[in-house]
Amino acid sequence: MVGLEDLHSWISIPFCLMYITALLGNFTLLFVIVVERSLHTPMYLFLAMLAVADLVLSSSTVPKALSIFWSLSKEMTFHACLTQMFFTHLSFIAESTILLAMAIDRYVAICNPLRYATVFTHSVVARIGLAAIARSFCVMFPTIFLLRRLPFCGHSVMPHTYCEHMGIARLACADISVNIWYGFATTLLSPGVDIVLIGVSYVLILQAVFRLSSKAAQLKAVGTCSSHVCVILIFYTPAFFSFFTHRFGHKVPHHVHILLANLYVILPPMLNPIVYTMKNKLIREKDVTLRMAQAISVDDTKMRLWLKCQKENGYSKATVVTE
Repeated sequence: MVGLEDLHSWISIPFCLMYITALLGNFTLLFVIVVERSLHTPMYLFLAMLAVADLVLSSSTVPKALSIFWSLSKEMTFHACLTQMFFTHLSFIAESTILLAMAIDRYVAICNPLRYATVFTHSVVARIGLAAIARSFCVMFPTIFLLRRLPFCGHSVMPHTYCEHMGIARLACADISVNIWYGFATTLLSPGVDIVLIGVSYVLILQAVFRLSSKAAQLKAVGTCSSHVCVILIFYTPAFFSFFTHRFGHKVPHHVHILLANLYVILPPMLNPIVYTMKNKLIREKDVTLRMAQAISVDDTKMRLWLKCQKENGYSKATVVTE
């Protein structure tokens, strides 16, 4: 990280802890949702998709960043760099699409509850997941060819800790106007459109909530959306700030921009499971239930082994006495 080389070992500590937290949180969330059949509902299936996207986003970038901080490996081949860029942006766009789907899910659940079961079936949820992947692939696939066509003339030092589209393009010794406009257009037409539609859905949700006569019903409706709103703010705020700083914030110190770019690939994956676990009572209860079941299962196994040993020791002693 240019300008902060002396602090790499210290910077790596919070990044490593955040990455471990992200892995544990998202894998735990996935395990609870997969194992507990009562959570196989659209909202929790979207949450499982979000956890997968978070794991891909963080695992595509953070391990390499840590290897740079620890001076283990500071080099990467051009094809490996393209692969990292592809999966980083693909998971980001997929996560944005899933957040949009979750907003629509909340809109239908609150504004049209009688139609919810017929609209969000398991097959529809599966199609939405496939659509998120297909959309991300279609947006990112052209960038590979846009970058491969550029001559780099020996420029190979990237100030970032991971490869991203404009970071690679700026190493080229040729006109990159096409890359700039394509990146700008795809940002506006994928995450940009998503955040607008999410905003519209929540305006409609708030209108429906304020029309409810019961105060308790209003609080319950707001409570079901609060965790999703927190995740949206956590996800989009650092991402858009990093995007616009990269293109227009020429006065922002370079190391500040790099830190922000790293935060948007590790902060949401770390905080999303925490937010949903804290805000969702059902997930907390199921997690505790599964932990208790595992503890009981372990204790039962230990008891069986102990009884078996006692039985074998008893037979052994009886044999000795008989002799």
